[in-house]
Amino acid sequence: MNIRKLTKEFQDKFSTFQTPRPFFAPGRINLIGEHTDYNGGHVLPASISFGTYALGLKRQDRKLRFYSVNFPDAGIMECDLDDLIYQKVHEWANYPKGMILYLQKAGYQFDHGIDVLFYGNIPNSAGLSSSASIEMAMGVLLEGLFELNIDRIDLIRIGQKVENNYIGVNSGIMDQFAIGMGKQDHAILLNCQTLNYQCAPLILGDHVIIIMNTNKQRTLAGSKYNERRTQCEAALSDLQTVLPIQTLGNVTIDAFENNQRFIKNEVNRKRARHIVYENARTIEALERLKQNDLIAFGKLMNASHISLRDNYEVSGIELDTIVEAAWNQPGVLGARMTGAGFGGCAIAIVAREEVEKFKNIVSAVYTEKIGYAPTFYMAEICDGAKEVTEGALK
Repeated sequence: MNIRKLTKEFQDKFSTFQTPRPFFAPGRINLIGEHTDYNGGHVLPASISFGTYALGLKRQDRKLRFYSVNFPDAGIMECDLDDLIYQKVHEWANYPKGMILYLQKAGYQFDHGIDVLFYGNIPNSAGLSSSASIEMAMGVLLEGLFELNIDRIDLIRIGQKVENNYIGVNSGIMDQFAIGMGKQDHAILLNCQTLNYQCAPLILGDHVIIIMNTNKQRTLAGSKYNERRTQCEAALSDLQTVLPIQTLGNVTIDAFENNQRFIKNEVNRKRARHIVYENARTIEALERLKQNDLIAFGKLMNASHISLRDNYEVSGIELDTIVEAAWNQPGVLGARMTGAGFGGCAIAIVAREEVEKFKNIVSAVYTEKIGYAPTFYMAEICDGAKEVTEGALK
């Protein structure tokens, strides 16, 4: 699938000879810093070459029409600029609808409707943030078609508001930020409390990043995610009786070790331990990347997974099996789960010359234990959301 084919699909679906303008928003992987985002800590994501394409044209009326190549049976979803209420029947189309609504609430004017065709090549349920990718693709499309001048951080915040208030998912800002601010061959250290950020060169040399999809549907992720948030809030409340802190992201390792006894519940203490140590690992990871020390960076990834498995308890047998199999292969610098957990994906940094052998052995180990095969993707680190000016889909 390339831009030329998508353009033809757009013209066929919307019965026009006009050429739509193409936009792209990547997906993201989080290299390290898991579940720290909603605890006011640091994350280290990067935008990847899998993502969402949105091709659009203005209409003469106020009608909105959305079509997804990924869900052809759903047909064209229609609504009006003056009626953007969430409707369950609109399924995926609620994401672009929400972006229009919340940009309107922010003061931006849309005088005409639009036709938009979407195509995403992010694997379903992989935890690579397809929803934020759709939001940011729609955001840059609206910015382009209507010649708006939207501060990128404002657009990112609007994407998060759509996710939280319109869709109803209580997520942090990392996904929209990584997708909106991504930079080719760089990772982003983001302070999720202040939104201060730094870019770090991700110079892989003879290594590549392999995304390992467990193909386990993340059925528990939503309920367990909310449970972990509640546990972290309880731990924070206990620590606030003795420390002047706003978030667990404010707590140093020394402060935690000296005051962890004040967290009444042992499970909540384990959750807080993960957040505090993971935050420290993430800050250290930036320095390792600046020094191009991939070996040390890989060790931090391994430690992150162990903590997510033992302290935060969000990995599960599928992620543990695939990560532990990866650790045992030659040429692997580090591997960890990425995303909310309970399925979805893990990532590994692997020597390029070992990739085929790596995939074959890890797949065999995983399939034997779990009963079905994983899927592997090689991720390139790319720029954030923008209009497509050249090139084809990958």
